[in-house]
Amino acid sequence: MSEHPHATLVREAYDAFAKGDLAALDEVFAEDIRWHLPGRNQLSGTHVGRAAVYEMFGRLMTVTEGSFRIEVRTVLADDDHVLALVGVSARSGERSFAITDVHVCRMEHGRIAEFWDTTDDQYAADAVFG
Repeated sequence: MSEHPHATLVREAYDAFAKGDLAALDEVFAEDIRWHLPGRNQLSGTHVGRAAVYEMFGRLMTVTEGSFRIEVRTVLADDDHVLALVGVSARSGERSFAITDVHVCRMEHGRIAEFWDTTDDQYAADAVFG
């Protein structure tokens, strides 16, 4: 059985993110994407639009001294949503984490229209993200 096209698209988005390829992400993200991050840190909240999401990505890399990494473990998809089980690691100064996240994407017209992050250790993420 072949993978759902949305699963393939999201896997390609993770690869583009890892390479810093914003042009490739432009093809995957809706122009008015809504990106929701939990927690109580400088990255938390809802970021609306590609420019706001890319600005947050820049802050993420600055805060984590370029150490932020995502390892995709499993991707499940249907016509409306994609769920990705991922390992996430990062450090900032003496603080670091290696946690498991579930990312949920709402798809619209073949693009990611909305993204939610959930984590197994929000306290660790907040400590690193400040």
